[in-house]
Amino acid sequence: MTLPRPVAAVVFDMDGLLFDTETLYGEAILAAARELGCAMSHDVFLQLVGRSRELNYAFLRDRYGADYPLDDLVVAWGRHFRRLAEPGLPLKPGAAELLDRLDALGLPRAIATSSSHPTVAANLARHDLGARFHAIVAHGDYANGKPAPDPFLAAASRLGVAPADCLALEDSHNGVRSAAAAGMMTVMVPDLVAATDEMAGLCAAIVDDLHAVCRLVEPPE
Repeated sequence: MTLPRPVAAVVFDMDGLLFDTETLYGEAILAAARELGCAMSHDVFLQLVGRSRELNYAFLRDRYGADYPLDDLVVAWGRHFRRLAEPGLPLKPGAAELLDRLDALGLPRAIATSSSHPTVAANLARHDLGARFHAIVAHGDYANGKPAPDPFLAAASRLGVAPADCLALEDSHNGVRSAAAAGMMTVMVPDLVAATDEMAGLCAAIVDDLHAVCRLVEPPE
């Protein structure tokens, strides 16, 4: 398995790709909904994965109505997530090895995420990874969130690398759509949501974990 072009930079999603957070977010939103006595299901949560908070909030209001306690849910959701994450926030398999390999190859890298800058900083600090990324693009840094291409285009711009020469790593459908729309070589590493025919058409590769990405970034002989 090879990529269509040599990799000049790598742009990572964060939740579900770099950190094993999506399962915790799913558990947390269901706990928050039970606490508030409002509607929520795992299937609805999966539709939120990899999408901007603005789109998700509009989606929930459209689905459940204007009287849905969205603001209270968001607060409780964050509180339950922090409780669940307190024991530790695991890296996804192969993440440490991939960062080491990118160091060895001298490849710059960025994070492009829908999460906030404080959340990104806190997550990276848990594993002392703050210095391992050359740029962070988070909520507030772009006009339109995923699945629009803006987060990935902003990441490429900050790295000073053409989007076509960037490898984008994503776990969600909306993230893949965003990276592909930005013109990047896109690799999906599925987490909670399985790959589909649409994803296969948008991706240069679909792999099981980040260990496989270590092999993809090797320069051609």
